[in-house]
Parts: sequence; structure tokens; C-alpha cells
Amino acid sequence: MDKFVIMTDSASDLPKEIYEKNNIIVEPFTISINEKEIVDGGLDVVELFALAEKEKSIPKTAAVTPARFIETFEKIAKAGKKAVYIGLGSGFSSTFQNALIASEEFKENIYVVDSGNLSSGIGLLLLKLIKFRDEGLSAEDSIARIEKLKPLVRTQFAISTLEYLHKGGRCSGTARFFGTLLKIYPIVRVVNGKMEVAKKGRAKFENALDILLDYFKSDAQENNIDQDCVMITHPFAPDDAIYLKKRLNALGVKNILETKAGCTIATHCGLRTIGILYILKQ
Repeated sequence: MDKFVIMTDSASDLPKEIYEKNNIIVEPFTISINEKEIVDGGLDVVELFALAEKEKSIPKTAAVTPARFIETFEKIAKAGKKAVYIGLGSGFSSTFQNALIASEEFKENIYVVDSGNLSSGIGLLLLKLIKFRDEGLSAEDSIARIEKLKPLVRTQFAISTLEYLHKGGRCSGTARFFGTLLKIYPIVRVVNGKMEVAKKGRAKFENALDILLDYFKSDAQENNIDQDCVMITHPFAPDDAIYLKKRLNALGVKNILETKAGCTIATHCGLRTIGILYILKQ
């Protein structure tokens, strides 16, 4: 059986070497600052924020267009291959809908799956999809397994500043003002395919990190966490990553993958955002 092609977008935040090693096609988002357009991955996140500061402009993201998907899907179909696309969830971007529209012309070859997730929450599903494909499962059987795993993905991030959520229209000016004044650090979780503020750390950012660890400990009861991979993901928070990694190691977690959130995710949450992501067994 020929292996199917795996596709995603640049919001899935896996290391480049994983994409390359497993022949994953990555459709990049576009970031705009004033009149300048940057392909996600063309700059690292620190360079992007430095440019935004210099231009005194808010970075904005643009969805992957149907035309770009059609171009890629057409090449796959002409090669007689099947492909499974799973990227940024429908609750976060129009990219999923654009992929779905584009796939209408290629129904026998292209499968579009709504991850219901973002960042390395998508990445965790991609790693499973790679595993299923390499075990020889068909595209259809692999998708059936992914659908069962989707509700078991746990995605939660601690956010150090409300500035970017405010600029992106996800936080009011009043909430940003009082949140900054009172040193409130929200914990954002993905629930039913959407982001929601679950809890708030106060006084210092480490308290928000401890809330992330508390969620993990609660889910780890009765050995309910899939140990294939636990992810720590951040745009640029190396010290916080060390803090979380040490504590996860102390809990007996071995397969920790630290990944860097790209420009698409960082644009909406800021540099010092960090999450613990994993899949439950049941």
C-alpha cells in the first residue's frame, strides 16, 4: 500500500526536522507588518517582534488561501497520491474552511481533518498520524483513529501579557489594563475547539506555570497520560521551559519534546507564552 501524504500549516509548531524527515507538506501563513508581508518561518519570532517594534505596527496573520491549497492538492492528485491535511482548527482560522473548499475538486484524493486545536496540539495529532501511516494504515483508517484522539488532546498555555490578545481583539482594553495592573497571568485552554480562559495566575508568572503543572498532575492520576510525547511549547521563554521541564522530569515524564511556537501563534499571544500539551489515554 502506498503511503499517503501528510499536510499541515505553519501553526502546528513542530520542529522543522520532523517535517522534513517525515515528508510533511507545510503550508505557511502570511504575517503582515504595515505593507510588509512575511512568510511564516521567514523570520524567527524575536526578529518579527523587533520589526514590529521598529515599524510601530501590530503584526497580523492571513489565512492560507484556497488557491494555494488547490495548487498543492492538484500536484498530489496528478501524482496519484492521497493526502490528509490537518492544521489550525476551524475555531481559530478560516484556513480549515479554505482547505475544505479547495478539496472539493479532489474528493478522491484529499482528506481535510479539523484538528479542533492549535500550535503543538496539532503537532501531537500529526505525530500520531505519522505513526499510523508508517504502521501501514490507510488514510481512512488513520483519520478514524485521529478523530478518536482529538477530544483527548490537552492544550493549555500561560500568557505573560494581555497586550497581544487585546490587539488581536480577544481581550478588552479594560481587562488588559486591570490585568496588567494586578499582575494577572491568564491560563488559556483549548476546549471544544475554542480558546477559553480557565484560570489566572497572580503576582508572578511562576504561579501561572504552577497552574499548568497542576493541570498535568490532575490528568496524570491513574496513569492516564499518553507518554509517547509530552510537549513544552513557547515562542521565546527558555527559562520558563527549563522550570517546567525539571518539574515534569521529577514527576517521571521522560519523553518531553520542547518546541518553538512560530510567528503565527506568537503574533496572537506574545513572546513569553508557554504551554504543556499532551494526549490522554482515555
